[in-house]
Amino acid sequence: MTTHPTYDQLIDLPAYVEQPVPMPFEDINGHLNVRHYIGIASEGLDESLVEVGIPQMWPLTDNQACFSAEHHVTYLNELRTGSEMSARVRLLGRSERAGHALVYLLDHTHRQVACVVEEIFLHIDLETRRTAPWPAEIAAAMDARVAEHAALPFESPTSGSLALR
Repeated sequence: MTTHPTYDQLIDLPAYVEQPVPMPFEDINGHLNVRHYIGIASEGLDESLVEVGIPQMWPLTDNQACFSAEHHVTYLNELRTGSEMSARVRLLGRSERAGHALVYLLDHTHRQVACVVEEIFLHIDLETRRTAPWPAEIAAAMDARVAEHAALPFESPTSGSLALR
């Protein structure tokens, strides 16, 4: 059985997309609909990548982008409508053209980890619509963030189904 980090272990990481679970995101079961988990995690990852030099307007300013390639989603606890939530990101690694991250959705109302979204994302040159090597300054900043996150005092197991190539 996989043991994910706890709410208390993750709470000190920077928070992204802090908000209550909005009613339009609710499904008939009274909790966050499955389709919104990846969207919220993706927004959190995008916000975190600003800190390594990837602006959210990158496609418009530099004709470059990050595209999602693969996801693995693990649901641990419900996120109920109105509950306060945020995303926390742990950057696991990068290759010449890709990155690997875990995004944790936290439920602050109930002080628990609601979901883990593991993602492989790619650097894309929008002129060719193909993968491209990370710019040197972004690669260096990503490497520094990977090292910082590797030094965290807790393990962050992955699904085992995603890997950098």
